[in-house]
Amino acid sequence: MKKLDLKKQYKEFYSVPKGKIMLVDVPAFNYLAINGQGNPNSSLEFKQAIEALFSVSYTLKFMVKKGGMEMDYGVMPLEGQWWADDMNDFTTANKDTWKWTAMIMQPEFITDTMVKEAMIKAGEKKPLPALVKMRFELFKDGKAVQVLHIGPFDKEGPTIEKLHAFIHENGYELSGKHREIYLSDFRKAAPEKLKTIIRQPVK
Repeated sequence: MKKLDLKKQYKEFYSVPKGKIMLVDVPAFNYLAINGQGNPNSSLEFKQAIEALFSVSYTLKFMVKKGGMEMDYGVMPLEGQWWADDMNDFTTANKDTWKWTAMIMQPEFITDTMVKEAMIKAGEKKPLPALVKMRFELFKDGKAVQVLHIGPFDKEGPTIEKLHAFIHENGYELSGKHREIYLSDFRKAAPEKLKTIIRQPVK
């Protein structure tokens, strides 16, 4: 059986050396995605979105593994796009007004038909309220700058400031939504050990 390591295949987008700020050109990838709003630390909607995304992602993985493709792959990490209608709320940590897209990248051979089948199967195993909001969509960050943050989410401020300073110092402007890639499972890992790639599209 062929084993596919997507994180290794797309290493430059899912691995950033500590202390380094990287300019990358991120191609379009297919994602399972769910939109929502509210404080991620306390929002039931956010928790339900994560549960649905992982449930369907693992269902797809096992459909491929047990099907005729004879292929296995690791489920990709959770990612999030974050923004606010008033970006002052975003910078002042008024998290109740934050809007988000929770998402998980899928291999290029996953089809819309497969996703629909996996959603049905996952929903039959347990109640997943966020399933009705799930979509399968192509996202492209394009040219972007990214950095690795180690530690709690609430301490990301200085890391983001360094990222933005690098962007402006190198003649770019912010363009598109703030993205985070959660390399650690924040439901289990200690806050001080969390590893998060922070990415900002630029122009």
